[in-house]
Amino acid sequence: MKSLTNGHTRLFIILFFCIFLAPFGVYSNTTNTHATKQILVFGDSISAGYGLRQGESWTALLQTRLDKKRYAYTVVNASLSGETTLGGKNRLEKALKQHQPDIVIIELGGNDGLRGFNLKNIQSNLAQMIELSQQKNHRVLLVGMQLPPNYGSKYTKQFSSIYQTLAMEKNTALVPFLFKGIANNRQFFQADGIHPNADAQHYLLDNVWEALKPMLSR
Repeated sequence: MKSLTNGHTRLFIILFFCIFLAPFGVYSNTTNTHATKQILVFGDSISAGYGLRQGESWTALLQTRLDKKRYAYTVVNASLSGETTLGGKNRLEKALKQHQPDIVIIELGGNDGLRGFNLKNIQSNLAQMIELSQQKNHRVLLVGMQLPPNYGSKYTKQFSSIYQTLAMEKNTALVPFLFKGIANNRQFFQADGIHPNADAQHYLLDNVWEALKPMLSR
């Protein structure tokens, strides 16, 4: 009877972590048991895997690729759907302290742009996140986004230039445009026309991988 109770206890603990951690997109390295470094993905719904099944998002596919290529890294996905640069800035310090990542991937700004937020504030928030990460000796990969043309040429151009400007000023790695290769192809998006579907995730991963690979060490 005692062993049965212990078995139930262990099962409860396993179920607890499956239920309460899965929505936050926390992925761990299950293949490479010698992983010693962490990659913190800090983004919005695009990186949180909105509308996708577990394991389909580009962040989950990143872990699979790292394991397959024998890179000793664990991907920690701290992305939140609906997140803005201000929200990210406010919670980044706690995440850095908790995970102590070697690399921080910042994928934020899209929600700010879609809501027409002030461009100077967007750039300032991103800059402060980069600076905070670098001050704590975490290397940064900044992921750029672009807006639909209906936001006006002036706003859209200034928005997209934020990422290039910050990457140069702060000396970070850069993904110029996360949606490169799929942006104009409706078949790669969910019904809302905003979030990439499962078929698009490999493209997102390849875009990130191009900039991330030189930052990795075996």
